[in-house]
Amino acid sequence: MKSYITSDLDILAGTPVIAGTRIPIARILALLKQGYSLENISEDYPHVDPKLISKAIDEAINMLDKQLDTSHA
Repeated sequence: MKSYITSDLDILAGTPVIAGTRIPIARILALLKQGYSLENISEDYPHVDPKLISKAIDEAINMLDKQLDTSHA
């Protein structure tokens, strides 16, 4: 499975970012919380394919779901 979120100590000191970018996934999630739509976020980051942003959001959700599942086991 392809990973859309990556962490590398050489990129933003290891902050999880959208793969191939320097955009922290936490920033994207914060924008969603503030009410931004995917279209609004894509306008803020026109150099990034909206599908990549969407897949990174899905991956973040899946990672959190898995973390919650293992913490309740």
